[in-house]
This record gives sequence, structure tokens and C-alpha cells, in this order.
Amino acid sequence: MLSNSNEVTVARNHLHGALKLQADGNFAEAEARYRLVIELGYRVVDVLPILAGIIAQRGALDEAIAQWNALLAIVADHPIALHEKSLLLERLGRSDEAVACLERACRSDPENAIAANNYAVMLAREGRSLEALGEWRRALALQPDNVELRHQMRRMCAEQVPFWHIPMMNDRRRNDAFEAAIKAAIASVGPDATVLDIGTGSGLLSMMAARAGAGSVVACEAVPIIADMARRIVAQNGYADQIRIFGKLSTGLAVGAELDAPADILVSEILSSDLLTENVLDTFEDAHARLLKDDAVVIPRAASAIGCLVESNVLNDYVFVDQVSGFDLSSFGDFAAMKLPIHGTMTDWRRLSADIELVRVDLTRKRHESDLQHISVPVLEDGVATGIVQWMHIDLAEGIAFDNHPDGYSDGGWLQILHHFPKPIQVRAGEVLDLAVGHDRVTLIVQPVDMASAAAVAEAA
Repeated sequence: MLSNSNEVTVARNHLHGALKLQADGNFAEAEARYRLVIELGYRVVDVLPILAGIIAQRGALDEAIAQWNALLAIVADHPIALHEKSLLLERLGRSDEAVACLERACRSDPENAIAANNYAVMLAREGRSLEALGEWRRALALQPDNVELRHQMRRMCAEQVPFWHIPMMNDRRRNDAFEAAIKAAIASVGPDATVLDIGTGSGLLSMMAARAGAGSVVACEAVPIIADMARRIVAQNGYADQIRIFGKLSTGLAVGAELDAPADILVSEILSSDLLTENVLDTFEDAHARLLKDDAVVIPRAASAIGCLVESNVLNDYVFVDQVSGFDLSSFGDFAAMKLPIHGTMTDWRRLSADIELVRVDLTRKRHESDLQHISVPVLEDGVATGIVQWMHIDLAEGIAFDNHPDGYSDGGWLQILHHFPKPIQVRAGEVLDLAVGHDRVTLIVQPVDMASAAAVAEAA
């Protein structure tokens, strides 16, 4: 503590000198003067933040943190100190400490929208998306016209939600088919039917079940921000008393906890464009084993991968490489994606065979093994086969089905898939092409049986 006016004058002069040196860009001399001011005990709470900032600017982050800690030892919940310290901790890779420190800063100064935004960013980086969303909403309540805040929130939400989700929800034909199957199931079970909805997304299928008279609906959604939005949508539509949504995988549900009893009806729309990618078989098997009655109605009850042999110069350029700028790069084709999502009505390709069922999965079965079969595809047209374009046919209930056949489906969330061959194959009308088709429980397998004997590699035009 300063004991007399002379010491105050000396300290004040050092402070003024430090401020001038800093303004002139002489940060080293300014830092030394600020340290003198602190040693003299003059305006320490005001000077420590300036000193910490200069030290951080020269890259001595641990030393800068020590200055913020010195300030926090004087003012325990100093919001600026907590905020700035958290940012330094993050730069040092000490993310857990940074998040905890910034949480304290937000509690200390709940009206600080900048701190709330930074906290949300940190939470999002740590995978805590629902908490991040809450902080961004709080920040926007403080600054509703802040474009950057709104952009950050939308960016995180977009990263969490696949692009196909909204077109899928707008797919009227799909929605009508699922609702018809749900109505039929509830009519057969009765008005006390309990429904389990796995992967509820927006809550649409759950609300269909509630509207059709289900006694209760339990839904789960693994992505936290989607589960949170589903709860909001369900409440907005007046079904909060009938539908309970849990933000977890179905494997985290249990009878006696989230479910009062095994469900009468399972409805789930977790099929991917190539049928099985989203752990469909594991999910349905677990539900059969733990969460459903033995005679439960399953929607959908089966799904098939249908396809046809195709020729396409456009698709060739996405999956094959040969001579480029006078160099042979054909070996790089080994790295081509095994499957290529395409839009059947917008991609230039020519059919070389009729439609053929590649794989069928009975989702009412309790257990599935991986499967591989050989099929022969009759060739209808001469051409150079790029591969098989595949789509889905979904058997929802007796007399109710849905497909995304490329000839007549353009407005939904599902795309078609090209399963390309290792190399283009010359085929001729009247011949057959032998394929190995099946699945490994997670992905489809579609490959020529024997490239050497199946056909000759197409010659360059």
C-alpha cells in the first residue's frame, strides 16, 4: 500500500509513462513500467488486466494467466479476468479448464453476450451441442440483432443436422405411406397401443402415432439438439402429454425406465440411401430383444435394395481415372469411394438392364447374419457398364410400400447410390453379368464376381 502522497505521485507518473510507452508501441518498456506500478500497489486491479494483455501479446501465455490469477486472487469472480483467462487456456489446449473458467465468467456476468457467444463456441467444439445452443439463444436474447451470433448458431445446427433432413420431411409420398402404416398398426392393436419411435428426428412419426390414437409414444433421438427441437415441436403441436422424447440412442432405453412396458409397435425411419449404413440391423435387433413385445408390429417390416446396370460417361469421371495429361494415373482409382450418392433424375446415365432385387432385409426377424449371394443380371443393351445404380423399396405394412425409384422420385431426402465396378466393363445384349451381392450388416456389397472372366475392360474410344 502507498503510504504517502509522494509515493502516489511516483506511482502515478510510472502509470502515465507506461500508458504513453504502450501508445507509442514500446511494449517492452511499458511492461516494465506497469510492473513497477503493481509493485508500488497503485491501482493494481486496473493495471493487472493491461499487463496481462501485453504479456499475452508477446506470446507468454502461462505468464499472462498468472497475472489474471493474481487479479482473481483479489476479485474472486472478476468477469473479465475469467473470460480472458479462459481464452488463453484454450490457446494452450487446456480445453476442460477453459470451458470451466468461461462458465464462471458467464455466471459472474450473465448480461455479457460476448462471453455467452465464446462459451457457446467452446461448448460446440467439445461436442456439447445442446448446451452450446442454449448459450447462443441466451446471447441472442441479449443482442437479438447480432448477425454473427445468429450465424454461429445456425452453422452449428447445420453441422449437426444432415442436409437431407428437411427434404425428407417435405416428402409427401413418404409421409403418407408411413402414416397409413401407423394408422393400420394402431387400428389392429387398439387404442391403448404403445409406440416406440427410434430416431424420431423432428417428431413427425411420433405425432402421426399420437394423432392416430396411440395410448402413449416413447421416442428417442441420438443428436441432442435435434431431440431438443423435437420436444419443442411436439409441444407446439399439442402432443407433449402423449409423447416423451429422450435424447439418447435406443440402446440407452430400458423397460422399467424410459418405457413402462415393452412396446406394441415399433416405428423407425433410420434407413439410409444404401439401406443399412445407420446401424439399422443392430438397432432393430436390440429393440426386438429388449424393448418390444414378441408380437410387436414393426414399421417398416422389410426393406430391399433394388438396382440396375448402368452406363454413364459423367459418372465414370467421378469413379475412374486413367490417362491424365499424358500420365497413367489408373492405380489411383483404388482410392475411389465405394459408393457415390447420385440424383437419379438429374444425372446422365443409361440403363443396361431391367430392375433387379439385390438385397432384401426382413426387419421383423430377431437376428440377421451377414450375407453374400451370386446373381446373374441379364444385359438388355450393349454398352460399357459403370456399375449398379441402387435405390430402396420399403415394405411398411400389408399393401403399403414406398420406394425412391430413380425414374419417378425427385422430391425427397433419399438419393440413389452408384455402386461402381473396379473398372468399366464392356457388356452386350443377351449376355449376363454375374455379381456378388449382399451385406456385411452395415454396408451393401455389389461387385462383379470375376473381373477377368466377366468381361473385358472397355477400350478407349
